[in-house]
Amino acid sequence: MSCSALLEPATLVEASRPFRLTRRPEERVVLLGQLMDMVRPEEVLHFISGSIAARRKALIANHNAHSLYLLRRNPEFAAYYQMADLVEVDSLPLLLWANGTGRRSRRFHRCTYLDWRDPFWNLASEREWRVFYLGGAPGVAEAAKAALIETWPGLTLEVCDGYFDMSAGKTANSAVLSQIKAFAPDVLFVGMGMPRQELWIQQNYDHLPACAILPVGAAFDYEAGVQKAAPRWMGRIGVEWLFRLLHDPRRLFSRYCVEPWFLIAMLIQDAFVAHAERRKTQKMERRRQPATVSPSPGRRAADQRRTLPTV
Repeated sequence: MSCSALLEPATLVEASRPFRLTRRPEERVVLLGQLMDMVRPEEVLHFISGSIAARRKALIANHNAHSLYLLRRNPEFAAYYQMADLVEVDSLPLLLWANGTGRRSRRFHRCTYLDWRDPFWNLASEREWRVFYLGGAPGVAEAAKAALIETWPGLTLEVCDGYFDMSAGKTANSAVLSQIKAFAPDVLFVGMGMPRQELWIQQNYDHLPACAILPVGAAFDYEAGVQKAAPRWMGRIGVEWLFRLLHDPRRLFSRYCVEPWFLIAMLIQDAFVAHAERRKTQKMERRRQPATVSPSPGRRAADQRRTLPTV
């Protein structure tokens, strides 16, 4: 079964909601020591469209609990986020934490490939975007390509599996870069799992053409039917992780049941930072308020005498 059969019809309706074309400064926040953008799926697509129109290379990253765990242990992985032009949040628990600590966040700021999947492929077909997907096991990307073209016949889509030696200077890696350059994509999806996909982008960024670049994990595994996508309502209430854990416990047990405990120190530190920021903001607001001078006791008595009724 392809991914399209697993997605709810409401996806396209939700994607048509109005949204701001310009971002507010407060929508880029520092959460657990990392910059993140409070964007809706529609705003991500608007950002992609603008980058393509301007023929500008743009890197879109995403944060969740797993990425926060990894970047503390891998400096090269952490450097990848310093390069990003836009950083999605694909974790509802992170958004709830942000909201609880005074940052501007809402549930609709959760962004994953499956959240903007249908609107993206609609745009890609209508605007004739050239899309390149790198990742997946041999044969999986081709199966995903066939499923997508069956749904959107007008797509211009090329794929390459992710089973190659990604070391810099290796023949296989150079061949992949040459294939991407020859195709000249408007959008480059890299789906090799975290952190391999981010490290590949970081190491090869200067050799990639001007396009929108997004790591998308198992996106094409869903499209090919190799992995089952969680119902979107589970993502909206923050339990998609449980669905994935039950379907692949051996691979995901450590990610969902062990790694979050290593974030406790970061959460405590972030709570103190958020508290200090709120106090600073409150002090600044008090300073902006005009000072009110209370009248002296003598002045109040005089005012009261003037207001006494005459007999």
